[in-house]
Amino acid sequence: MESAHYFSAQPAGPFTRKPLTVELAGEQRHLQTSSGIFSPDALDKGTAVLLADVPAPAPQGNLLDIGCGWGPIALTMALKAPHARVFAVDVNERCVTLTNENAALLGLGNVTASTPGDVDPELRFDTIWSNPPIRIGKDELHALLLGWLPRLAPGGSAWLVVQKNLGSDSLQRWLAAELDSSFTVTRESTSKSFRILRVRKASR
Repeated sequence: MESAHYFSAQPAGPFTRKPLTVELAGEQRHLQTSSGIFSPDALDKGTAVLLADVPAPAPQGNLLDIGCGWGPIALTMALKAPHARVFAVDVNERCVTLTNENAALLGLGNVTASTPGDVDPELRFDTIWSNPPIRIGKDELHALLLGWLPRLAPGGSAWLVVQKNLGSDSLQRWLAAELDSSFTVTRESTSKSFRILRVRKASR
């Protein structure tokens, strides 16, 4: 993982696509990746735990992947919920391009990847899945999560995977303190040194 640059808008080095075969939603998928992004050569462990442990996303409505990388979370959501609209965001423009291209390779017309500022601020999301970019720093991470999690639709849930030794428990406490009383924050499971946190928005 090229951790120094994967959260840059325009990472250093050439944008040279290379093939990547990975299992998503129970089947082998032939996709593209590149250097200068998060986990460019494989499905990283945290994302694998998230995809294995969380329930299916909402079958319709708007779904969101925060920090999409080359697209494994967004693509899985789209494969499992073909009638939903899947939004994928990343500050890394290379990730945005790859996620859109990988969606096209899989024939998924319900995926839109973009930088965060290009998402309609009025949109609300029925399901959010994320392997959030912990290494961007605590202040930036907190700002990122407080920008997106309050946009859960009533009755919606966000599922976050965070490594225990990178502060999953303190993040859970912080979210519970910062989000208003319409949200509940729980630890849903632990697997291979990762926690799955769930943020729920109360129904109306």
